[in-house]
Order: sequence, then structure tokens, then C-alpha cells
Amino acid sequence: MKKLMVATTNAGKVREIAAILESTGIKVTSLLDLDEKIDVEETGSTFVENAVLKAKTIAKLLQVPVLADDSGLEVDALNGEPGVYSARYAGEGKNDEANIHKVLQRLEGVSLPNRSARFKCALAVYEPEQDKTIIVEGACEGIITEKPVGSNGFGYDPIFFIGKLGRTMAQLTKEEKNSISHRADALRKLQQTWTEIS
Repeated sequence: MKKLMVATTNAGKVREIAAILESTGIKVTSLLDLDEKIDVEETGSTFVENAVLKAKTIAKLLQVPVLADDSGLEVDALNGEPGVYSARYAGEGKNDEANIHKVLQRLEGVSLPNRSARFKCALAVYEPEQDKTIIVEGACEGIITEKPVGSNGFGYDPIFFIGKLGRTMAQLTKEEKNSISHRADALRKLQQTWTEIS
């Protein structure tokens, strides 16, 4: 496999995946490179279901290998929310800031030791010629801060504190984030199984 279409229009996500897969010699493209807009409704109840749905739908449409991910934040004190609704937690059309505000608002009065959370990522690669799917999952544990800190990254990064590093995800350099993130964890596992589809 020389080329891989990443099923996202999130430029930050494309950069992360391309950087981590750089050593494989695979050219990463994304939905941002297409003239037509492809939108797959995420109807799954889990990250894995959504990732497989996106990968298969787009791969069959374009007849190229597709990597799709579904990822998000799970907060224990919120019974796993926002979960699969992470990108639209504050409602359709809302932005990262609104989503962060909603999480912090719902955690008001919850002490730091009880604000445990994790970023989770499910990756699915579908190869239409072989009708083959590979699924891997990754995670990164942390604590939700009481206010946003840092300006790097995207999504919930400014409120996700990583204890062993003493900083939020949004305070990390790109290289640091790519070494410990949930997506990096999943991509490392994907690289280990790469021979199955390449």
C-alpha cells in the first residue's frame, strides 16, 4: 500500500496521522484533498462502529484504502460522556470552546481527584480490493482541569492534564503529543499489523 486516504476533514488530525505514519513511506491524503464533499453520518454507538462505518463507506465509494478514526473524550464523573458525541457535545455547529465550556460546567464542584478521564481512539483501515478490515484502539489517561491551559493542539486538549508530564495536552509540542496521544497509541498498534493489508 503506497497511498492511504484518511477519512477526515480535520486538518489537525491529518497532520498528526501523517507525522506518525511518515516512517512507513505511505503518502497520506484526506477528504480535504477532494473536490466533492463526502459526509458519512456517524450512527454507531461506539468509536469502533463509527470508524468502521466511515472507512468502509468511503473506501467503497472511492475504491482506495481508507483509514478512518473515531475518537473522543470519556470523563468518568460524567458516566463516560461526551464519548462518541465529543465533537458535537455542545450541539451541532458548536466549536471546541463551547464543548470545553460544557464539560467544565458539568464538572463544577467535582474535586480534581474525581475528574479522571481518557482520550480514546478507534482506527479502522479498510482495503476494498481485499475486502479486509483492521481495527485497533488506543487510549491516553488524564485528569480534567478546572480551566483551559495551553494553546497547542485542538479539541479538549487545553483541559486534559497528563500527570506524568505535569502539563495539559495543549501545552505539549507536536512531537510530545505524537508520542503519548491516544491516536499515537492506536497508530503504533496499527503499524504492528500493517503487513496484513500492505
